[in-house]
Amino acid sequence: MADAFGEQLDSVGYLELSFEERFGMLVDREAMDREARRLTTRLRAAKLRHQASLEDLDFRTPRGLDRSTIMSFSSSHWIDAHQNISVTGPTGVGKSYLACALAFAGIRSGHSAAYRRAPALLSDLALARGDGRYLRVLGTLSRA
Repeated sequence: MADAFGEQLDSVGYLELSFEERFGMLVDREAMDREARRLTTRLRAAKLRHQASLEDLDFRTPRGLDRSTIMSFSSSHWIDAHQNISVTGPTGVGKSYLACALAFAGIRSGHSAAYRRAPALLSDLALARGDGRYLRVLGTLSRA
């Protein structure tokens, strides 16, 4: 907020605005900056493999994806309903990309995510069971 206030002091365009308008702009700027920091933090914590979004998916390639179904996932209503999505298919059709795009859509709507491939996840769970961290690992996964 201090940076935005400094910008207002340096620019002559803000001088003709009332105090309430300038203060409202400062508050809006602070809210946008905080949301951007939260988004960056959630993206970093998710450790997504690809920089993907649902809007960038190529539906021309015949992969059996229904455009309306995939785009309905962008609203993240399935997360609010505590539903899961399993992405399956043959090698090289873009399962990881689609999973990252779904996670990114959830992160944009304010949810957290954790990207793990199934073999690594199962290996980590087996290791955690062996060294006594199993419940802690499950708790970490359940928060995402």
